[in-house]
Amino acid sequence: MDFFILVIKSIFSLLILFIFTNALGKKQINQFNMFDYVIGISIGNVVAEMTVNKEVVFMDGVIVMAVYSFIDIFISFIMTKSIILRRLISGTPTVLMENGKIIEKGLRKCKLDLNEFLEEARCNGYFDIAKIEYAIMETNGKISFLLKSKYEPVTMKDIKLKADYVGLCTNVIIDGKILPNNLKCINKDEKWLKTRLNNMNYTNIKNLLLVTIDTDEKLSVFEKNIEAKSTSNYE
Repeated sequence: MDFFILVIKSIFSLLILFIFTNALGKKQINQFNMFDYVIGISIGNVVAEMTVNKEVVFMDGVIVMAVYSFIDIFISFIMTKSIILRRLISGTPTVLMENGKIIEKGLRKCKLDLNEFLEEARCNGYFDIAKIEYAIMETNGKISFLLKSKYEPVTMKDIKLKADYVGLCTNVIIDGKILPNNLKCINKDEKWLKTRLNNMNYTNIKNLLLVTIDTDEKLSVFEKNIEAKSTSNYE
């Protein structure tokens, strides 16, 4: 009986946690400020206690989670209105490199040693630190890099070439299942899709892991455990 109650409490705790987490917004963990992080840990502890601790009244835990969530939502709202409070809670960006020079004071402030900074640079694709003009530690803990102008990649605009428009791809099949609503969004139907797939010799939709279509009506087909194939628009 105790095992059954524990399972039920676990399910309801996770459900309630999902509801409150969704209400807090769609931030990734690496986008949390310190206050968000503290609230997240606190809510997690409450969920654990209300699930396994028999002395904790389940509804008391729900109320505490609601209070924490309300406080976080309220603080987030206030932060959008007050620059001072936003700086107090989230902090301000810290310059780690300026004009190609490493700022040791900035590294110490962010509690980064030189090896950690070099690792972050490599993870962002910058293996030669001499090519970096600025590096700034953002308030979410991520480091932004700006290359020296002579190392910036050439764009289509720089060489005065006209680039074709590239829009978003639409998923029309996922895990062997057609997505009719997505097809409707691009003014297509299942019959059209099946005809296109048959022309590409794909007769069994259940064998398709993913099928996408771009703005030029080009299909990209990913079979299960097989590499992708694509085709241009044709009838």
